[in-house]
Amino acid sequence: MKSARITGPNEPLKVVELETPHPKDNQVLIKVKAVGVCHSDLHLWEGGYDLGDGQFMKVTDRGVKFPVTPGHEIVGTVEEFGNDVKGFSKGDSVLVYPWIGCGECPACKVNNENLCDTPKSLGVFQDGGYSDYSLVPHFKYLAKLNGVDPESATSLACSGLTAYTAIKKSNQNSPEFLVIIGAGGLGLMGVQIAKAITKAKIICVDLDDRKLETAKEMGADFVMNSKDTETSNKIISVCNGKGADSVVDFVNAPPTAKMGLTVLRKRGNLVLVGLFGGSIDLSLVTIPLKSIIIQGAYTGNYSDMLELLELARKGTINPMISKRYSLESANSALEDLKARKIVGRAVINP
Repeated sequence: MKSARITGPNEPLKVVELETPHPKDNQVLIKVKAVGVCHSDLHLWEGGYDLGDGQFMKVTDRGVKFPVTPGHEIVGTVEEFGNDVKGFSKGDSVLVYPWIGCGECPACKVNNENLCDTPKSLGVFQDGGYSDYSLVPHFKYLAKLNGVDPESATSLACSGLTAYTAIKKSNQNSPEFLVIIGAGGLGLMGVQIAKAITKAKIICVDLDDRKLETAKEMGADFVMNSKDTETSNKIISVCNGKGADSVVDFVNAPPTAKMGLTVLRKRGNLVLVGLFGGSIDLSLVTIPLKSIIIQGAYTGNYSDMLELLELARKGTINPMISKRYSLESANSALEDLKARKIVGRAVINP
């Protein structure tokens, strides 16, 4: 089988021939139909995360070993399976849950494998879907598509799932006004999900008017370009002069995090999602005085993915695939993502 592999940080991906694995026991071999191109793939390719103040967290320090086949948003068909697999047949169209845990830590014991202490995620810590085939270690990580468009379903395993988890967290205080920062693939999915599961007025903020227009089409009640120096004041004004009840920052860069804190009202809820990196200074006294919540959102569990898949099945959300690449063009896909040339989501079709 052909696989596009990351051989080292910032090194061009190499398309190589690997032996096609044969599943045993609970394992399932998936013939990959489409795999999403995700910002997490970009961080893996770049070798880590910017922590700010000149600090850089290497993915190898988290347990990643190169070479590795990236790609965790995997959709395909069941090709072959081990003797202990139940409920699936050859040819079934499936979405793969990639956030595989150790099975032993406190998070795994309550089915939050996405928060595992020693994760074994596909496309990160073990080979993923930038390949003709992907070996899934257990059939419990599969979900049948049952009518959901395969390419659109790819994002439901990561970006859509992350957005869903973030919006659920932002909805815990029943917001009247919800600010979504960032109108990329993640933010646009967040707008759709917020429209579906909250009662909030949605304010979407971005630097790109074209993306903001798309956000408006997908359900945002207000859109604002953050290049305007008065954006924070305008947001507060829209929110009856008191600020937003919840802010979801899908960028999570120093300027966006500062904006989120600025526009947050008393008793507000700030959910940080993006992995842009950097650091900010906090006015610590304002946190207890305003009684605000600051929390992170890192993808979701398998049950969340099933809930999200059901929303897609009903047509409540519609993940937008804007660009398609061949396996041989995997480098171009990551370069375009890094250069912000992709509106919505992109997939690789092996």
